[in-house]
Amino acid sequence: MSTIATDKQYVIVGMGQTGLSCARFLSRLGRRFTVMDTREVPPLLAEFKQHFHTAEMVLGRLDEGILMQADEVILSPGVPLDHPVIKSVLDLGIKVRGDIDIFVDYAKAPVIAITGSNGKSTVTTLLGKMAQQNGTKVAVGGNLGTPALELLDQDVELYILELSSFQLETTESLNADCVTLLNISEDHMDRYPSKLAYLQAKQRIFRGAKTVVINDDDALSQPLISSNMSVTHFGLGGQDLKKFSITEHGNQHYLTYGFELLIPINELALKGRHNLSNALAALALGSSAGLRTDAMLAALRTFPGLTHRCQWVGSKHGVDYINDSKGTNTGATAVAIESFGDMASGKLVLIAGGDSKGADMTPIAEPMKIYGKSAILFGRDAKIIADALGQMTKLSFVSDLAEAVTLAAEQAGAGDVVLFSPACASYDMFANFEERGEAFVKEVANI
Repeated sequence: MSTIATDKQYVIVGMGQTGLSCARFLSRLGRRFTVMDTREVPPLLAEFKQHFHTAEMVLGRLDEGILMQADEVILSPGVPLDHPVIKSVLDLGIKVRGDIDIFVDYAKAPVIAITGSNGKSTVTTLLGKMAQQNGTKVAVGGNLGTPALELLDQDVELYILELSSFQLETTESLNADCVTLLNISEDHMDRYPSKLAYLQAKQRIFRGAKTVVINDDDALSQPLISSNMSVTHFGLGGQDLKKFSITEHGNQHYLTYGFELLIPINELALKGRHNLSNALAALALGSSAGLRTDAMLAALRTFPGLTHRCQWVGSKHGVDYINDSKGTNTGATAVAIESFGDMASGKLVLIAGGDSKGADMTPIAEPMKIYGKSAILFGRDAKIIADALGQMTKLSFVSDLAEAVTLAAEQAGAGDVVLFSPACASYDMFANFEERGEAFVKEVANI
């Protein structure tokens, strides 16, 4: 175990939520540190100045001289390892870590870690609800909600972490009790040179894992390098021993484990075919943690899903409106189109657009050919999405989200679904996906 020593010089790079949690952690231990950020005015600068006024702060650049003198650099996820200054630091042999590596040094309870391109926030939150229903003192966070270092508590019995590829880049020895890589679709291509590089970052979650939960519906969910890990499977593609899946019995569909019927699908509070996979993943992870089956099923009956993730907003004139603002990549949007298109009695009107992050938009073309009535596009990369969809889909371009919702209401008829799933990041027009989703909900209310 590598712990925080008293006589070292620490530098925290990045003054966002993760950097702030690292500063709080070091401060609690009585350690001295320097903080720096490439931005002149980081979003949490006021908090740093209020709570750590004695710490040296470097703004607007990464100071190579200070970093070269550091014993350890704690890198926030937003700063890539291939930043020229960070590369120079690494070349000198200076230790560069992330908050997750520090967390696992100090966590005394079992850790479940979850990553993937899509569904990880839903699975993480649902698994937390299952643990609570089980009566387990659980702490949930990481990339979702509370930063990992702020979860540390001697009374916690189980930690559940959502981890991004950015966090995993600096995680050398996760050694979690149970992990899963839910799925892989192209994302963050503005940071990674290839989908393979993105996958390799995600695959770091398997390092030292005791148990692995594998999605049989996605080959890239499996560890590229096998070891002596225990394995549990889930997937929609058919039953098998030691696999969480679905089956039809007595004119009803059920979630199953092996050949045991667990719960009718119509009793789940989660809606959408994609959420069946999320439910199975949570069951597999919870089972590995020893959670009672009855507690997990109780959570499935009450957990409706996350705001901004395939959230049913309402029905207007027979048209259902779905807020999937958290659909920030093509994989998420393709799944949402298939899920709601398959359920609709009519067709699907898609509202999409934003910052594509350099990703290939073609994965949404095929489901739109099958289920789509039209696509309404806005934002910086609307033309890129239009080119991917081609001439098989009726296309409209609008200037903003308000205009998009108005036009969608005109194009949709009774039985249709209006799906707001941007397939892009929000930063070209909104502060974050939450603000974007709230704007969509507001516009739907005005119809």
